[in-house]
Amino acid sequence: MFQFIENGSVTSAKGFKAAGVFCGIKKRKKDLALIYSEHSCTAAGTFTLNKVKAAPLVISQNVIKLDKSVKAILINSGNANACTGESGYDDALKMQRWCAEKLNLLPTEVLISSTGVIGQRLPVEKIQIGLDDIIPLLSVSGGFDAAEAIMTTDTKIKSFAVRVRLKSGDVTIGGICKGSGMIMPNMATMLGFISTDAKIEKYLLQDLLKETVNISFNKISVDGETSTNDMVILLANGASGISVVKNSDDYSVFLSALKAVSIEMAKSIVSDGEGATKLVTIKVSGAKTKSDSDLVGKSIANSSLVKTAIHGADANWGRILSAAGQSGADFDPAKVSISFNNLPVLLPNYTLTLDEELASKILSQKEFEISIDLGEGSEETTWWTCDLSEEYVKINADYRT
Repeated sequence: MFQFIENGSVTSAKGFKAAGVFCGIKKRKKDLALIYSEHSCTAAGTFTLNKVKAAPLVISQNVIKLDKSVKAILINSGNANACTGESGYDDALKMQRWCAEKLNLLPTEVLISSTGVIGQRLPVEKIQIGLDDIIPLLSVSGGFDAAEAIMTTDTKIKSFAVRVRLKSGDVTIGGICKGSGMIMPNMATMLGFISTDAKIEKYLLQDLLKETVNISFNKISVDGETSTNDMVILLANGASGISVVKNSDDYSVFLSALKAVSIEMAKSIVSDGEGATKLVTIKVSGAKTKSDSDLVGKSIANSSLVKTAIHGADANWGRILSAAGQSGADFDPAKVSISFNNLPVLLPNYTLTLDEELASKILSQKEFEISIDLGEGSEETTWWTCDLSEEYVKINADYRT
């Protein structure tokens, strides 16, 4: 019903163009990205739950609340424009207004986003100059440049797309994202920009995004830190001429595809976690309630003790059980089973089946799964995390320098 597109991007969907350039916020790397739709879009968004919110996020959040169309997203990296007061808010408005003027749009047709160092004034004049460079470069092949321009401590470009076969024809979903540190699900601590050429009403688009974020971007953790600028935006421009409506077979197929591409985007963030060397899938089953399963998954994904043991390939199942026990979930520890991939480590009644050598081999792989069955019910969930290494400390100790 859908398939991933090789080298897919936010511009894989019809009618979308993008570009990325260097405008001088960073020392050398691309730092300004623009996504543009030739057709008016319905827009949906989810935003950080951190009480400290950056000025561009507040402005974009207000735009999403309006029942109006959107045609562009302007993003800068290298400076978060967060905790900068009224002057920072004015700078964000200038960024939005200048982009709108140069694209012959209304300011409310432009979403803005920033990422980078917190607490420093945004050199907004550099963005004004950069707009003159970036707009002529907008193209259907510019998605990767845009994805590169939104990177901060990321080590790789994160770009994906799927082609979706619906009853009335094909539509496409494409996306780019960034994220490496300050990753902890409280919405999604990163930036994600998703496009589709399907025609979808705003209320339905928001429902689709909310359901998708909850099983993808909200199920990842690198370091347990919730940032100030994080958002996921979904734009639908209808360029395919194909509508997705509620309670239809096409709706279910489209939602499955949106979830698939979002999960890949989310996993790409975790696997590129600052200093990370391993991608870990955490599967929690046998919970009494959905909330219990997520409490356990979140606690294990955030545990520094679990993540450092993973880095050292140490099969310390006690840290996993302890993390589950402090999660607030309702379960009896004596009923718990733990496995690494398909290797049983702990069975109920604290029956130890650990093979240290085999377990260490599994934990030395770049990707593996930790399964924990609470033995209480039928609810389950999946989370993703990474190891915590010495390199994470080095990166964040020198972040501003």
